[in-house]
Amino acid sequence: MQKYFYTISALFFIISYSCKKEYVPKPRGFFRISFEEKVYHKLDSVGLPYNFEMPAYSKVVPDHDRLAENYWINLKIPAHKAEVNISYKTVKNNLEQLMLDSYRLAHKHDVKADAINERVFVSSEKKVYGTIYMIEGNAASPLQFYLTDSTHNFLRGALYFREVPNIDSLRPVIDYIRPDIIRLIETTEWTH
Repeated sequence: MQKYFYTISALFFIISYSCKKEYVPKPRGFFRISFEEKVYHKLDSVGLPYNFEMPAYSKVVPDHDRLAENYWINLKIPAHKAEVNISYKTVKNNLEQLMLDSYRLAHKHDVKADAINERVFVSSEKKVYGTIYMIEGNAASPLQFYLTDSTHNFLRGALYFREVPNIDSLRPVIDYIRPDIIRLIETTEWTH
């Protein structure tokens, strides 16, 4: 009888401890992001003092902000909750100030940025010159730029996402959109 008692006790002990399952939290995942094929077309807006090629997955809407000025537009990218805010100013002996303002606006992201890489852009044949600011890290704007002809036109752009900046989840989207903004910059022409 005692033999059965030990056997049943051992069996009960094994069964009671083998049924416990420790909870292990699953790592947080992100949704899979699908990207469209790259197709470009010219900006359709007549009357703007600038023109460029833009990706087909984006659409142009006028900037209706209360501070918006003439020729300001937003390039909306609805599939990725992103937009490129494009502002335009006429140069009136204030080129240095416009360039300094662009520098300051890009460097406002120093607080959250890991690095801000500047790249000079020059297209002598189109008379388009500028600087591209590639902002690394959890900054609100991962890319900004300005373009000018140094005498009449000044164009500024900034990429923003309508999401809390999280570089881990936004990196694939930024890597997808960045070449399209570079193409926008490279194809910019002045129409006035």
